[in-house]
Amino acid sequence: MRLRTVLSATASALSVLALLNACSGGLGATASPDEKPLVGVAYPRYDSDFWNAYIQYTQEYAKQLGLSLKTIDSQSDVARDTANAQTLIVQGVRGIAMAPQDTAAVAPTLAQLAAAKIPVVTSDTRPDTGKVFMAVRADNRAYGEKACRFLGTKLHGKGKVVMLEGDLSSINGRDRTRGFNACMKANYPRIKVFGETTNWDGAVAAQKLQADLTAHPDIKGIYLQSSFALSSTRQVLKQQGLLVGPEDKKHVFLVSNDGTSRELRDIAEGNVDATVSQPVDLFAKYTLYYLKAAIDGKTFKPGKTNHNSTIVQVRRGLLEDQLPAPLVTADGGTYGGVPSLKSTDMSLWGNRSADDGAGR
Repeated sequence: MRLRTVLSATASALSVLALLNACSGGLGATASPDEKPLVGVAYPRYDSDFWNAYIQYTQEYAKQLGLSLKTIDSQSDVARDTANAQTLIVQGVRGIAMAPQDTAAVAPTLAQLAAAKIPVVTSDTRPDTGKVFMAVRADNRAYGEKACRFLGTKLHGKGKVVMLEGDLSSINGRDRTRGFNACMKANYPRIKVFGETTNWDGAVAAQKLQADLTAHPDIKGIYLQSSFALSSTRQVLKQQGLLVGPEDKKHVFLVSNDGTSRELRDIAEGNVDATVSQPVDLFAKYTLYYLKAAIDGKTFKPGKTNHNSTIVQVRRGLLEDQLPAPLVTADGGTYGGVPSLKSTDMSLWGNRSADDGAGR
């Protein structure tokens, strides 16, 4: 994490306290029975189809839950997260949903919101430190393990693979990396993993993959921690003459992560081998569900839910609802003990969405 980012976030967060003291009207106010609770949603970005789908689902589920929304764009910037929190406080929101991309530097903002008794629910990510009412995610370590099991099975437990990591300032990037590496070490020790940090940047991913394939032309597997680099990865494989079907000896097995419509089509057409589908529809639904529950004074504890998930206590003061995220393949087979869904399964959000691109 850059020092400048931390100092900027801390300085901005300190200004929240002064703002709270000046804008006490509306904080903690009780809505009339006929008034929809006003909540703020800070979208992390608008430049991916995964998050565009999240935005659409948020609007849909807000109506179902009887919530009024104030939305704002954080542009994957922790300083904007802090500034957006201030803006939403002034607008009188009674709770805030956010998806901080730098999961360490957001702590000062969370502390100030907690002091103001404004509940926060995070979606897709969780803070490294600090408290929120609930984190709504899936088990990201399991993402890495599912990709590992698929590749380990396809490579018969030996060979070389590249893992194109996300941003290690994000808990998601760290969890997926740890899950993949731990699984490979424990189950497929004869597979060599080349881990490449990409900061969720497709151009960086392409450059590093090109270098790895040049140095190690016998690489037979690639794990993309998100579909952000799907197009650039396929372009590199095409340039190397490796974008061929699985029946060809030159085939490089490709596992992605998100479950966008494009990925599901690519799997059905034989251009991608597998993905792990992040339930973006459920991220939106249950982020708002828990935000409303917080406003209503409800509490939760670890255990199974009635929506096919498990609430776990990550640490004191932080619960996480881990939603199901299935492995998706063309045949719906079981790989290394991990079952998968067929890419045509209509329970997958990507088959009910018109997206045509990448996620995160």
